[in-house]
Amino acid sequence: MTTSVESGAAPCARSPRIPDFFIVGQPKSGTTALYEILRAHPQLYLPELKEPMFLASDVRAGARWSAVRARPRTLEEYLTLFAPARAEQRAGEASALYLWSRSAAANIARLQPAARIVAILREPASFLRSLHLQFLQDRSETEKDLGKALALEPERRLGKCIPRDCARPAALLYSEYVHYLEQLRRYHAVFPSEQVLVLIYDDFRRDNEATARSVLRFLDVEDGHPIRVLEANPTVRLRSRRLGGAVRAFSAGRGPALRVVKVPVKALTSRRLRHRGLRIARRRLLYGAPSPPDEDLMLELRRGFRDEVGALGEYLNRDLVSLWGYDGID
Repeated sequence: MTTSVESGAAPCARSPRIPDFFIVGQPKSGTTALYEILRAHPQLYLPELKEPMFLASDVRAGARWSAVRARPRTLEEYLTLFAPARAEQRAGEASALYLWSRSAAANIARLQPAARIVAILREPASFLRSLHLQFLQDRSETEKDLGKALALEPERRLGKCIPRDCARPAALLYSEYVHYLEQLRRYHAVFPSEQVLVLIYDDFRRDNEATARSVLRFLDVEDGHPIRVLEANPTVRLRSRRLGGAVRAFSAGRGPALRVVKVPVKALTSRRLRHRGLRIARRRLLYGAPSPPDEDLMLELRRGFRDEVGALGEYLNRDLVSLWGYDGID
């Protein structure tokens, strides 16, 4: 195989399966739901590992990559994810940070010039609020007030005020996510327009099924297969960081008392059941409905993003100013 990407890995000696399509982002914009819908289609193959992120070499360079052991370290390990795909299936993956990444578009194009790209864009202010809540949930963020978290960006660019559990400090630079036009242009610079599908989150949320079928047609597979409507990875509020840490410690087996409990539990239950139990515990004990947004902050953010939204709408030939309510902002 002669294809290589910006990874430092040597090309594989034989010709493994190369992915045909990529869900590239944004996070908190329906990518997980779309991934689950596509996984259920018999003509498509997506690996169990969502977010391999291997082709975002800039993300890997700035993160504690070992935090997720299943993530591939080499090109050979990455391509192994797609080995189970049957010859008649289209193989693909979903890494929501590929849109944020400055290197992913070029790396994907080098690996698979014929790749189909799917991006989902969300109204910027609501997107950042949801992303902030997600980071609180996974302990990457400790500042509960979004406005204060945004104000910390200058210090965080200098490596200050980074939470201990944040594996990728650059993730906390919230404003970097909302450069939609620049991000899309990176893909259009290396792929023809017919290979890039840009979805709007509002459409997907309003009609999962119709949007998913448009993606199936874009991928040239049968679009009449039954589709289960779902909402994966919903936005929630973390009730207690201390309780969250306890549940996380239990799942990792940390602490002598927790290890004593976990050993018999592991002996009596399957791994799948244990993980399901932990997911239920997290959902019922740790998370609640998000608090109402700070409307003054949302208005301030939308004023700041107004030019970006207008330019993006012109680029996509769609009235996003009206759709996202920016026409009423003075």
